[in-house]
Amino acid sequence: YVNDMGRQIAIVVWGMDHLGIEAEPDEKPDAYTARVYVEANRRIEADPAITAEVDALMQQIEAQDPATVRKFRNVVSRCLDGFKETLAALATPHDRYVWESDFLRIGDMERLLNRFVRRAEAHQDEIFWLDLSAFGIKNRYVLRRSDGTSVYAARDLAYHVWKGRNADRVIDVLGADHKLIGASLQAALKLLGEKPPEIVFFEFVSLPEGSMSTRAGKFVPSDDLVAETRRRALEEVTVRRPELPEAERLAIARSVALAAIRYDIVRVSPEKSTVFDWATALDFERQSGPYVQYAHARACSILEKAGGDWSEAYACESAYERALARQIAKFPVVVAQTIEELRPHLLATYARELADLFNTFYHFEPVLRAEGRTRDSRLTLVKAAQNTLKEALETLGIDALASM
Repeated sequence: YVNDMGRQIAIVVWGMDHLGIEAEPDEKPDAYTARVYVEANRRIEADPAITAEVDALMQQIEAQDPATVRKFRNVVSRCLDGFKETLAALATPHDRYVWESDFLRIGDMERLLNRFVRRAEAHQDEIFWLDLSAFGIKNRYVLRRSDGTSVYAARDLAYHVWKGRNADRVIDVLGADHKLIGASLQAALKLLGEKPPEIVFFEFVSLPEGSMSTRAGKFVPSDDLVAETRRRALEEVTVRRPELPEAERLAIARSVALAAIRYDIVRVSPEKSTVFDWATALDFERQSGPYVQYAHARACSILEKAGGDWSEAYACESAYERALARQIAKFPVVVAQTIEELRPHLLATYARELADLFNTFYHFEPVLRAEGRTRDSRLTLVKAAQNTLKEALETLGIDALASM
């Protein structure tokens, strides 16, 4: 959902028109946009008269003035290009981008507001707002400002009506600071008899103090986190596999860094905040994404060494074999539970436990040195573990590497 309206965008448009800030060579477009936004805000604080110019832009975009619409769309398109680069680095593709302004342009938002007008919960004084106290929400749910312009919530409601009518299941993933916004959205949709979204609130991910320099001491851009994680991953891969060509080490490091970030974010339940620590996230020997990747690579190595010199067999004679087989059998149930409860940490925990059991099995039970039916049975179990680790990793959006 692309937010291409609202005051923040108007501030950027004003900054683009008046500040003359040029993009630096090789600067990502979203980083450039952020720079313009910060400087424009600074100017507005120093000269409050600029606020009237920003307000005028808000009126013009609400009226769908063609020139203003083009300016807003160009600014947001440029920023979105930068976001897409970041999302690609995190293996988070989107099938479709829906633009906020479309719901104003095609009239969906206005039709939605008209449906509320007839309800007792709707109030029009200086602003247009809903009383959601019947849902335990004390704050006014504002949909239109005193100057007649709509607020984000109005367009967001229209967007969710569209989603609810075009999807069997609607899921929103929001930060923990959006709980009131999420509850208000659900309540307003219920008033109209529309399908409310299921909402998963994620607590924040922070970094150990002093682990990275931050811009203005307030946040670390995702791009910086990815770059630093890749750098550290490359150091670790180089120590472990110095004989590999540089290009191969770089490719492995990129996959390992992605595993470290994605796994570390979902390894704890959504309601718990977490600190991203590189030593833990990149530890090949502990509870991390690379640790699960390494178990998969080990299974691939065993199977490669075995070649085709074995046949499927099922025995599972030892406690280690039975424990591993039981864990493998749980995979479909865990995936279904993860989807139903919208708790990805369940799958992350499962994958780590599977890696634990596989490594324990491998440590105590000879595979390639075993003989006859025992060897075949253990290789069959290794193959099943490799398949399941691969499926679990890929479901988590992590590369299942055959070699590390």
